[in-house]
Amino acid sequence: MQINPHLGISQLNVHIGDQQILKNININFPNKAITAIIGPSGCGKTTLLKTMNRLIENSRGVNITGKVLINGQNIYDDYEDLTSLRKKMGLLAQRPTPLPMSIYANVVFGLKLHGIKDEKILQEKAEKYLRIASLWDEVHDRMRDPASKLSIGQQQRLCLARGLAIEPEIILCDEPTSALDPISSKKIEESFNELKQEYTIILVTHILRQARRLADYVVFMYLGEIIEFGPAKEIFENPKEQLTKEYIGGLIS
Repeated sequence: MQINPHLGISQLNVHIGDQQILKNININFPNKAITAIIGPSGCGKTTLLKTMNRLIENSRGVNITGKVLINGQNIYDDYEDLTSLRKKMGLLAQRPTPLPMSIYANVVFGLKLHGIKDEKILQEKAEKYLRIASLWDEVHDRMRDPASKLSIGQQQRLCLARGLAIEPEIILCDEPTSALDPISSKKIEESFNELKQEYTIILVTHILRQARRLADYVVFMYLGEIIEFGPAKEIFENPKEQLTKEYIGGLIS
């Protein structure tokens, strides 16, 4: 299968203590597309996601071998500046993590961290990314209110806007709608469909309906291995591997 790779993984193995979590992972993620990573709980989906911006290093006793390549550059050999690396990769976690400050200050936090001080530019970018996250209409008249006053769904969209504001290349999403109400989930999904025109999106999800709705490509993982990878339509309608068929058919949970 010919794809335009943006992020590539080669012979990646991850051990935590004596347990091997990821086993010889080899995959190229397409540029400007949504790739969904699916599989049973505990199969290594989130661990794989965390290797992509080196958050896995926060785990005690972790040992990593292999390569994670962004535009051909191995992040485990060639990146000493993790701030610069994580600027390339926005992360939307399972539960929102707004900073203990105002809505406006949340969105522009990363911009200020990277040296942007001009208030006019900050305000313009805050509005731009809140609009992309489908939140502007709900908060434009209370930008100085604490972010903690927002609903969980609004907080998740705020975190999306905050991540987008620093203009990453890749958006990593770890079960980003699992804690949200249906309306907020729909708005997040609509944002992803727009964002894939400009960004590479890698989405870990246990919701097969969501993967069907959103994904251009699908990775199926089982017990730390990639079992199958391909265009979403092929994976869902005509999977090649028996394990994939069983998972999609509900025989493996």
